[in-house]
Amino acid sequence: NEKPGPGRFRQFTQFDADTVGTDNIAADAEICMLAADTMEKLGIERGDYVVKVNNRKIFEGIREVIGITSQTQWLTVLRAIDKYDRLGPTNVALLLGNGRTDDSGDFTLGAKLNESQAEEILTLIRMAAFGVHLDGTNNEALKALRNSKFVVNATFSEGLNELETIDRLVSGNGYDATAISIDPSVVRGLEYYTGPVFEAEITIPVVNEDGQT
Repeated sequence: NEKPGPGRFRQFTQFDADTVGTDNIAADAEICMLAADTMEKLGIERGDYVVKVNNRKIFEGIREVIGITSQTQWLTVLRAIDKYDRLGPTNVALLLGNGRTDDSGDFTLGAKLNESQAEEILTLIRMAAFGVHLDGTNNEALKALRNSKFVVNATFSEGLNELETIDRLVSGNGYDATAISIDPSVVRGLEYYTGPVFEAEITIPVVNEDGQT
């Protein structure tokens, strides 16, 4: 029912896999591996895609530590973080602050975090993202999360423990960080996901019929 816009098509194919009756974090790890296997069965080779994984408890822990009580403000924060890959840290910092004017002149109101709050969030994401793939593992990303100031928060720590479990399970089954990557900028399901979240991304240029990537 979504209104088509730039880059969105009227027709698509969707299929899914569901896990029912368990809260074991291994089920989430299995879905991540299933996503990776599906990409490869579709002919997308290892290294040409990545399944990015995060945990919403990471964000909830950050929220508790920096003291954001407004749900509206927090959703604006998450929407800003969700644009990290596309806009980069400088523009996301503007969206975490007072707002950003894009190239067309349109202004997007920001989350109005103070400079310290915004920098704490961005520093964590930058540190974790920097370590991804350097040695083919998620060790550096997990280390950045483990060494952050937020780890003293019980919710954050619970989310981190779940990410470490997922990483241990997928790496033990032969999926390195080039296939399944811990990425704290992944948001997904702004108002309804509560635990692990993941998304698959094509990492190579995809050219359409008009020669556009």
